Amino acid sequence: MVARAFTVAFEGIEARLIEVQCALSPGLPSFQIVGLPDKAVSEARERVRAALSALSIALPSKRITVNLSPADIVKEGSHFDLPIAMALLAALDILPAEDVAQSVALGELSLDGALVPVLGALPSAMAAAEEGFALICPATCGPEAAWVDAARVIAPASLSQLIRHFSGQAPLSPAKPGEVTAEDGMRDLFDVKGQERAKRALEIAAAGRHHLLMVGPPGSGKSMLAARLGGILPPLSPAEALETSMIHSIAGLLDEGGISRLRPYREPHHTASVAAIVGGGKGAKPGEISLAHNGVLFLDELPEFPRAVLETLRQPIETGEVVVARANAHVRYPCRFLLVAAANPCKCGYLADAHRACARAPACGEDYMGRISGPLLDRFDLRVEVPPVGLADLDLPASGEASRDVAARVARARGAQAARYAGHGAVRVNADAEGALLEEVAAPDAEGRALLTRAADRLGLSARGYHRLLRVARTIADLDGAADVRAPHMAEAISFRLMAVDQPVRV
Repeated sequence: MVARAFTVAFEGIEARLIEVQCALSPGLPSFQIVGLPDKAVSEARERVRAALSALSIALPSKRITVNLSPADIVKEGSHFDLPIAMALLAALDILPAEDVAQSVALGELSLDGALVPVLGALPSAMAAAEEGFALICPATCGPEAAWVDAARVIAPASLSQLIRHFSGQAPLSPAKPGEVTAEDGMRDLFDVKGQERAKRALEIAAAGRHHLLMVGPPGSGKSMLAARLGGILPPLSPAEALETSMIHSIAGLLDEGGISRLRPYREPHHTASVAAIVGGGKGAKPGEISLAHNGVLFLDELPEFPRAVLETLRQPIETGEVVVARANAHVRYPCRFLLVAAANPCKCGYLADAHRACARAPACGEDYMGRISGPLLDRFDLRVEVPPVGLADLDLPASGEASRDVAARVARARGAQAARYAGHGAVRVNADAEGALLEEVAAPDAEGRALLTRAADRLGLSARGYHRLLRVARTIADLDGAADVRAPHMAEAISFRLMAVDQPVRV
């Protein structure tokens, strides 16, 4: 007789069903695990043996063979402990084989039989729901997995508790979803004095998910502004929260099963490697761009990032997904993020200050900003200079708008976009629109079209830059509550394509 249990192997955020087969046969006593297990899976036999011994369950003097099918997929991780133990207990007639074969299990066993939490409970619950199976996971993973309503989640704290559940001695109630994480005290735009143009750029960026580059001297408030972006972004929709949480589940970032409606905000240091930003390492884990999915990726000191790291952003920005290809892994992660970058105008940071700039100005500025390639710079929809704030202005009382007021306008603009793009698949905001759809929804009036044509000619816009201007103008019109894109909307969009690092152009 072959007893069966099921578990999953992770390919990105997708959980692929794995059948765990256990057979007892005559022969010299042994315990073998086959089916391309890695070191952690191979060591499961010792953890399972010790856990059963702690429960006074002796292994028979037979040949025990556990096969992980399909056998051509590399099995990685300690979460195979629990399904292997369940299949073995079913083969020993301690657990009902029929019930075990109708569940997906994952969990690591400690030597005393307790279940240790593992990564990936949420995507595992999705896989179980698709097959109509129950999910069995450690107690600490239950609140996370229970967010998938279609799956019945049983979350025992130990192997003995699971045995009593299946035997009917102490049935376990299905796990309940974790709490929705409360928003921490968000930083308010009202605290930022001056920088009205930069605040306007933040509002436009938040409304249409447009990528933003801020350039200014040290201490001008670039990082301060970026840190307040989360306070004006709308909360994650239920679908977006589930998408984001599945990635965070794989990365082990969900806290006690709680799911947050707050959009992620990732700010990696400029010493980060390509694998840290894009994804990779053992098991091809998600990188910062995927952890920022549906949220914000803030890159401070943009020119200080290695050129190889910056160039890897180009394709994910366009496609909204990244494929991490390695010799032993080929996984796909979603990464639709809002890129916000900050940079000093030159190495010393004081290019525009004749009293503090170095002797190499302005050549030092050209060299420094030249570290950002043209194709990457072309992908920034909004470019804004952040000038220094005078000491006299810092003594004045704050006079700008509060984040809640800006957030209300952003929410209205996002609502208009949601209605506009309903039925258009993955298109959710203006930044996603392209092709005929973009030409339809963002077509400017005659005056706006003439302005766009002159700007495209004099700025030497690429086709990408042309379309990004249309998207930004559409977002500005949405913030204005206008049904059509008019000349003032187009003029403002063009103004955010011009910077001191560009050639000045009169349009």
